[in-house]
Amino acid sequence: MTHRWRSQVHALLEVHDARSLAKTAVKVLIIAVIAASIPAVALETVEAVAGRYAALFAAIELVVVGVLTIEYVLRLWVAPEHDPGRAVDPWRARLRYAASAFGVIDLVAILPFFLNLLLPINPDWLRVLRLCRLLKVARYVPALALFTAVIRNESRPLLGALLVMAVLLVLSSGVMFLLEREAQPEVFASIPHTMWWAIVTVATVGYGDIAPITAWGKVFGGLVMILGIAMFAVPAGILATGFAVEIRKRDFVVTWQTVAKLPLFAGLEAVRIAEIAGLLRREVIPPRYVVVRRGEPADAMFFIMSGELEADVQPTPRRLGPGQYFGEIALLHDTVRTATVTAVTECQLLALDVADFRRLLDAHSDLKASISRVAERRLATTATTDTGPPGPADGPPT
Repeated sequence: MTHRWRSQVHALLEVHDARSLAKTAVKVLIIAVIAASIPAVALETVEAVAGRYAALFAAIELVVVGVLTIEYVLRLWVAPEHDPGRAVDPWRARLRYAASAFGVIDLVAILPFFLNLLLPINPDWLRVLRLCRLLKVARYVPALALFTAVIRNESRPLLGALLVMAVLLVLSSGVMFLLEREAQPEVFASIPHTMWWAIVTVATVGYGDIAPITAWGKVFGGLVMILGIAMFAVPAGILATGFAVEIRKRDFVVTWQTVAKLPLFAGLEAVRIAEIAGLLRREVIPPRYVVVRRGEPADAMFFIMSGELEADVQPTPRRLGPGQYFGEIALLHDTVRTATVTAVTECQLLALDVADFRRLLDAHSDLKASISRVAERRLATTATTDTGPPGPADGPPT
């Protein structure tokens, strides 16, 4: 009984693809208390507002801490469910959660409140710690998880870029101290003093509170500015490349899973599915958009991931849904489109370009035979004006 309850609570708390009303309610509740906490902490620093609504802010803090404490205790309790198939000591699993990044964030979100009851903390530091609750949103926002993954994957080149920047800061501070010490002994009093100038110059902020006045100092300062622009472009490029790679990787996984579910490719080996997934181009189609038009040259065939389309075949238009594909007949027979296909709802399609289509069929004779059989059946069905519902892979001749 305990295991069953623990499993159900784990399903409510964890973020995964399955959706339910209760799961959504839990997610909304946690995000709502975090969203209420952050403005309250910020407004407490406004004296006029803090004095007038002190009781309200205290009540909000109590509710927030209460909800987040219950959540933390429940997450500790259900920690063994993270890997139910693995023989592991429940308390060891709970310790692993408590030491994880999200476990530490969950604890920091509530611990300052209880510590402040025992040993008063400076109110300003207490507010900063309460603001750390915002980090809990990372569990529910995929973009933040993507950013974390990119930082982790690109940690080595980023560290290398930061080390080069540190070397540049130290060397430029030393040279500028040498050039400006006699002209401005109070401003450039030492290399540590000069480092502030180096930081704002390399960052191209240029506050102007410390500036060279000698000719050689100005020349060297200009050189450091140019180097600073180049140096900041390096980590920006690393991060941009990392984001592109991570997004492609995640899109490939989604595409691979989609291809594996298509009836046409069901039963293929993982290597072959991966090969096919690498050829497909993902497209999002808005409602009432014409995907292919009768009489136009054929340049691709399409697999339907989600949504609904309509083909204007005669005598009765046909509806196409997830798992079906269309557009292969014109490619097989090297002819123009014989029907117009329009999106009824927003659709996600996988497009296979004509060149990749022919290479794929040449490399895999069994797929060519399967697609040819479906194409012949569609042509025969249209010829006999059969208006019955299409099968899983059937559709109009396009």
